[in-house]
Amino acid sequence: MIEVQALNKTFKVVKRNAGVGAAVKSLFMPQYSFVRALEDISFKIDEGEIVGYIGPNGAGKSTTIKIISGILVPDSGSCSILGYTPWKDRINHVKNIGVVFGQRSQLWWDVPVIDSFNLLKDIYMIPQKYYTATLELLTDTLDLSSILSTPVRQLSLGQRMRCEIGASLLHNPKILFLDEPTIGLDAVSKMAVRNFIKTINKEKKVTVILTTHDMSDIEALAERIILIGKGRILMDGTLADLKGRFTAQKTLTVDFTESSEDINIEGTTILSKSKNRLSLSVDLNRIKVSETIALLSDKLDILDVSVESRPIEEIIVNLYKEYEI
Repeated sequence: MIEVQALNKTFKVVKRNAGVGAAVKSLFMPQYSFVRALEDISFKIDEGEIVGYIGPNGAGKSTTIKIISGILVPDSGSCSILGYTPWKDRINHVKNIGVVFGQRSQLWWDVPVIDSFNLLKDIYMIPQKYYTATLELLTDTLDLSSILSTPVRQLSLGQRMRCEIGASLLHNPKILFLDEPTIGLDAVSKMAVRNFIKTINKEKKVTVILTTHDMSDIEALAERIILIGKGRILMDGTLADLKGRFTAQKTLTVDFTESSEDINIEGTTILSKSKNRLSLSVDLNRIKVSETIALLSDKLDILDVSVESRPIEEIIVNLYKEYEI
């Protein structure tokens, strides 16, 4: 469905020092630097996949999305999406895609949401029959009925993002590009957006490419992740593989009756300790969790035990460190 091969993109950036003199000098004798945004980016995505496209700020995520959505033209390389080259066959290409940029809006600020939807209907030349059915579906699943008549500027961020996603899906695209779709949303709005993405992916086989810094979004939605750093693809695999690679440690928390017993178990590190609670980091390469619990039970009167894997955020941070990005 999506095939990207050896994409390269370099931006020419003006260099200028602070001060009026430097501003005048740069006007007549500008100096430039070149930033390599993408370097031989290649990947394939099949129909119905939800792919997390992750990386630190400046890694090249948004540049990639803008190229494969037809907004930017690469310096070299190829991209085929449903048989179209995005920057060459843009009119045909955009009929098959929906794009949501978390910090950009496709809705008109001073008019009611429904007016923006109606204008998008005309832009995409959606037949009235299909538009009515799709609008009803989006209104129900995204809970938009109470805000369709409200001007966009009067909506909360969560309400606006739900409308943005609805607007991107009015023409029933086969591919959805989401760039920070839950940025700034509260917990309730995040859950609503995530559930909707899962629903359209399952029921309509919509392919989703998700770029975000919120790793809970990735964990909730994506089975596959592509890591980009300094303009290059560094890793392409499943989330399960990633977790397996960095889950040599677990956190063990034990509640017990008050005790001042000294705890020193090889292969573990004490994270916190009080008179009735102990939290340990367990190195699974050196000792099993069950062995640790058994050793603790010999010294403590245990009331409760919980075992947690490392948070996905920590795993991603370690991944960044490994690749020095």
